Amino acid sequence: MAKKPSFSCNDCGNITSKWSGRCEACGAWNSIVEDAGLSTSGPAKAGLGTVRGRSVQLTNLSTEEAPPPRTNSGLDELDRVLGGGLVPASATLVGGDPGIGKSTLLLQASAEFAKSGLKTIYVSGEEASAQVRMRAQRLGLTDAPVQLAAETNLRDILTTLEIEKPQLAIIDSIQTMWSDSIGSAPGSVAQVRAAAHELTSFAKRQGMAVILVGHVTKDGQIAGPRVVEHMVDTVLYFEGERGHQFRILRAVKNRFGPSDEIGVFEMTGAGLAQVTNPSALFLSERGTPSPGSVVFAGVEGTRPVLVELQALVAPSPHSQPRRTVVGWDGGRLAMILAVLEARVGIPFTGLDVYLNVAGGMKITEPAADLAVAAALLSAREDAALPAETVVFGEISLSGALRPAPQTEIRLKEAQKLGFTCALAPAGGKGVNVRGITLNQMSDLTAFVGDVFGAG
Repeated sequence: MAKKPSFSCNDCGNITSKWSGRCEACGAWNSIVEDAGLSTSGPAKAGLGTVRGRSVQLTNLSTEEAPPPRTNSGLDELDRVLGGGLVPASATLVGGDPGIGKSTLLLQASAEFAKSGLKTIYVSGEEASAQVRMRAQRLGLTDAPVQLAAETNLRDILTTLEIEKPQLAIIDSIQTMWSDSIGSAPGSVAQVRAAAHELTSFAKRQGMAVILVGHVTKDGQIAGPRVVEHMVDTVLYFEGERGHQFRILRAVKNRFGPSDEIGVFEMTGAGLAQVTNPSALFLSERGTPSPGSVVFAGVEGTRPVLVELQALVAPSPHSQPRRTVVGWDGGRLAMILAVLEARVGIPFTGLDVYLNVAGGMKITEPAADLAVAAALLSAREDAALPAETVVFGEISLSGALRPAPQTEIRLKEAQKLGFTCALAPAGGKGVNVRGITLNQMSDLTAFVGDVFGAG
């Protein structure tokens, strides 16, 4: 059956099913023309056809927008990662390994948000309401006005949220939600995608903030389709090693703030405690300087963080030496070893190399290259660096040293913790921090010669 043609007025945009000489809406003469349709190629079902949509309002770039209102959680570390607080009508995805403390963190956050005046609903698809109440009792949060629900049916959850009209909804977790309109099992790609889309669009329509909990795969990525991270406004990863009490909340995407900010927590018997000075905490267990131990002055987002890098170099009993890394990129370690051998002439053939970032911290910053090289050389030469020294800088494949950004922030944090010397690349903006002696080197050969007397 052929599609009926449609006609529209060039002056007012009124759409009619037949042509006439005068527009009935605005009264203009000879302004009605036949529409060609939005899509004329391809199958009729796949294209847009001749049906027209409504006009979208356009604005200029100069239009001023008021900053979104934010609600503070009472947890400064969480507010820092969120960009200053929770934004209404926003969707946040929190991922992390099982048992790392995601539910504990969000239960504490929901209690603080509820105490600040936000109507909060906590929906658990993994635990019964009694289990959540037991955790709240253990954390001392029973007096918080948080409403609980244990449900996995997406239709029932959305109906409840529509009736209750909360300002914040926490869904734990997105992998347990299922929609009766999709035939696949809960946790499948289709179910996770549909649940995330429905919850996110519902939150935007209702002006409600929603926080989704997502489990991660063995590769550290949130389980399910990648499109879930594209739908939400903020993606947070909760990291940490089981053997350490430190937990790192890292923002990898944030439409309302910096995307590389971190928050540091300490797991205690009473829940997660905030760490306002993570550098002092990461270095608290550092004893007498030993070979292979180097303090790296790093920057995570807007926050300077000092961590200890530990290296061990030992003769290998195997035909193929081991390269084991914890808290850093293994490929980058291989690159540093290759540069040391090719540009400086220090081989690591037949030697096992172990590198560890103390405290369970994960470093992705290229400025850690020089600190890693110093730790490897210190372990290989069995020579410890002075206790009051910090190291930072990027190493290029040519052996040259590149200055790290935000040098002043790194030095001020080091000076605050009692360090008196810094080893860094030459160049960049001149920085003078009182109490810190800055030793600058132009290339890796000069660094090895000045520090270890070799090269």
